[in-house]
Amino acid sequence: MSAMDPHANPGLVAAEFAARQQALEETLLSPLAARSWPARRLVDEPACGLRSPLQRDRDRIVHCKAFRRLKHKTQVFVSPEGDHYRTRLTHTIEVTQIARTVARALRLNEDLTEAIGLGHDLGHPPFGHIGEAVLDKCLKERFDGGFRHYEQSLRVVDVLERDGAGLNLTEDVRDGIACHSGRAPAPRTLEGAIVRLVDRIAYINHDIDDATRAGVVAEADLPDGPIAILGQTGSARIDYLVHDLVEHSHAAGAILQGQEAGAAMDELRTWMFDNVYLGASARAEHNRIERVITTLFNHYASDPERIPDAGGASGASLDRRVTDYLAGMTDRYCIRVFEQLTVPESFAA
Repeated sequence: MSAMDPHANPGLVAAEFAARQQALEETLLSPLAARSWPARRLVDEPACGLRSPLQRDRDRIVHCKAFRRLKHKTQVFVSPEGDHYRTRLTHTIEVTQIARTVARALRLNEDLTEAIGLGHDLGHPPFGHIGEAVLDKCLKERFDGGFRHYEQSLRVVDVLERDGAGLNLTEDVRDGIACHSGRAPAPRTLEGAIVRLVDRIAYINHDIDDATRAGVVAEADLPDGPIAILGQTGSARIDYLVHDLVEHSHAAGAILQGQEAGAAMDELRTWMFDNVYLGASARAEHNRIERVITTLFNHYASDPERIPDAGGASGASLDRRVTDYLAGMTDRYCIRVFEQLTVPESFAA
């Protein structure tokens, strides 16, 4: 190795970094917090002299291609006209910010919380929850399978990134990503449990903001009971829910909400599904999105030689190759590929 190699010849800061940070964690973190060391990865690797293992995981997620594609993936509204609607990327940032606030207040591991938050939706397909439902339907009908975005998020970081090598993340980050959905098993760390609950807190309130901006619902339409408890504005509701979450979690030594706040949030979530996620406007979009994704799915399943780069993972089964390719698409790329397949060149010119 070169004499200038900072890993082979660490400076004073790098040489002392791990020991100093571990001592700080023992002093500052709750006994219930996950620790940053030792780094338990699928493949062992040399330590970094200036970052904890969890900081490295965070950096790998932020620099990966799947993370960059989130800026062109739908949160709720497909290809919105305005500049202020959430995308999957802004949702991810908002979840991570709120989750870090909770972790710091509870003296839990912020770096772990941040890495899970930033990576939790990397496997989400184009067109938001509608796209997920359509892809799940396609897999069930053609391959007797199914699609869950949280499982795909883990596949992205384990297999698809770095040309099939994966990001080699630590076990606690991988667990938090795979278990962030309410449909998945409970995460094994409190930090993972924070992201799981904060994800719901964030999307319910931010989606209300987008739905009212889009004119799908009006502020006056929101159900009186939950609003009276949680607050009149999105920021007020998030503030209330975060304080409630921190205080009840501290008292219980686990991540949980107060009964009143949890019931109000559940009622508001049900209302959102009935009036926004599965409402008339969403159903109209659903039909168009179903046609796009189903057409592409059947096209590639019937002619797998047309899947670029074998779908991202050489040697994978056909259903996995088709799923990996479609789930990795952004909204606009998916539409572009569909148009290239279905619109005659003379019409598209």
